Formats: sequence, C-alpha cells, structure tokens
Amino acid sequence: MAMSDALGREHSPCTGAPRIVSLVPSLTELVCDLDLAGQLVGRTGFCVHPKEALRSVSKVGGTKDVKLDVLRQLAPTHVIADIDENRREVVEEIMEFVPNVIVVHPRTVDDNRGLYVLLGHVFRREHVAAQLAAAFAAARAELDTLAHSLPREAVLYPIWREPWMTVRRDTYIAAMLAAAGWDSLPVEAASRYPGFDWNAPWLADVQRVLLPSEPYAFTERDAVEVGELVRVPVTRIDGEMVSWYGSRAIAGLRYLAELRRQLA
Repeated sequence: MAMSDALGREHSPCTGAPRIVSLVPSLTELVCDLDLAGQLVGRTGFCVHPKEALRSVSKVGGTKDVKLDVLRQLAPTHVIADIDENRREVVEEIMEFVPNVIVVHPRTVDDNRGLYVLLGHVFRREHVAAQLAAAFAAARAELDTLAHSLPREAVLYPIWREPWMTVRRDTYIAAMLAAAGWDSLPVEAASRYPGFDWNAPWLADVQRVLLPSEPYAFTERDAVEVGELVRVPVTRIDGEMVSWYGSRAIAGLRYLAELRRQLA
C-alpha cells in the first residue's frame, strides 16, 4: 500500500536498507526518533539534534542552499524535504536523480500524527510511529485541557528583525500558539510570514509579545526594546519548541503547557 506526501506523490514501504538524507532539522530529529539514525547518511548544517547521533552524518549544505554534488555522492534512496524550508527548484532537481523524495508541509498541530504515520509506513517503523502518536495525543490532551481553563490572549510572535517579521495564522507556529490559547496577530496578512512596523494599528490589540530563540535569536536587550514599543508583557521563549514539528512537537506541547501555567 502506498501513502501520499504533501505533493500528492505516492510512497510505498521501502525494500532493503534505506539511505536517508533529511533537509530539515526537525525531520532529521524525527528520523532518529523513529530508530533510523543508522540509515541517515546526510543532513543539512542546521540539523543539530540529536547531537551524538549526527556527529558522523555528512552535511549537504543548508536548507536553502543544498550542495547537490555532495548529495549525489551520498547516493540516497530517500530524501525528506519541506515546502516551506526548502526551495522548490532545488527539490525538483533532486527528484531527477533520487528515487524517492518525500515532501511534507505540516501546518496544523495535528498534522504531526500524519507525519509519524507517513514516515513510519515508508521506513517500516510503524510500531515506533504508533508510540510517538500516543505520546503526542497525551501531550495534546493535557494542553487542550489547560488552554480551555484560561482566557485566550492575543499575541505577537516576531520571527525576525531588520526587517521585523511575524507569522500568519495559517502557519504551523501560529497553530501551536493557538493550541496553548494564544491567538497570533495580525489576523490577516498578504504573506504567511509578513513584515510589519511598530505603527501598525492592529498592534493595539496585542496583549503579550513572545520573542523566540529562533530563527532570529532575540536577546534580553531586544525584549526590553520591544517592551518599550508596545507596553505589554514580553516573554522570551524556546523557538524550537514552537516551530519544530515531528517528534519535537511532543516536547513542544508539554513546554507550552508549562509556560502557559507560569504566565497565567
């Protein structure tokens, strides 16, 4: 039986030992958590977790600038990519010489379930995938219960400065925040990761600013500056816990539950 990825391409269970290259940090972590570290032959320089398991895994450049010559030499049977993280033209070129290119695009919290199932199916790790799904369901239920017991808050979640950028509500980050009872602003925007300036009228509705550690590494100095601009509480948070899908989502849901309790 075959299963479809985000592009509608069908993928059957692998035959023989796969040679996997992951082009996304969170997917690399998921591959390892599916007990596939021994089949991982390539990763990007941004794929840093789990550290020990990746020490001897070859790097193939970055998420946006994949070194195709290095990738070819690794002779992967499977490459895992993401619509947001990797350039379309690069992924299409990889499809010309790699037999199986799995493209994902999680945009909701519950998309993690499908991600576990898809990769568990392709790499014959259904049992481990089921264990991850069970842990995810428990963490999701805990956060749901907590979020429903607290008033919702409108938040600003910057992801960059110079220029200042944030997230639209149809992004995975916004979905994770919403699961915790935090509704990201603006409500509507032209792009999924819109720029903004501090004179925008909708900023008057912001009740809290969450400054993540990535992709831009906001500092305490940034937090003080932002607090002076909006006059609402500013909290620095672990960006990996909000933006990394896959197995990290389980820890992310637990992290958000604890953070929400602390800030209530």
